[in-house]
Amino acid sequence: MMDLGTIAKNSREEIRITAESFKGHDIINIRVWYRDDTDEMRPGKQGLAFRLDLLPAVLDTLGKARKGGAA
Repeated sequence: MMDLGTIAKNSREEIRITAESFKGHDIINIRVWYRDDTDEMRPGKQGLAFRLDLLPAVLDTLGKARKGGAA
């Protein structure tokens, strides 16, 4: 697993983006991690994983939000 970055979501959660291999496929995993009662970070159920070859289409689609496509 390769850690690509972490984005603070709020005081208790962060979004972690990783590149990894799953069942022989290279994937990108974007997951929300949360701080539990013992102050340890744990992965939550919220997230998205997709094949690495779909990354250009995902980035293109997300880029539309920056151009005002999200209303």
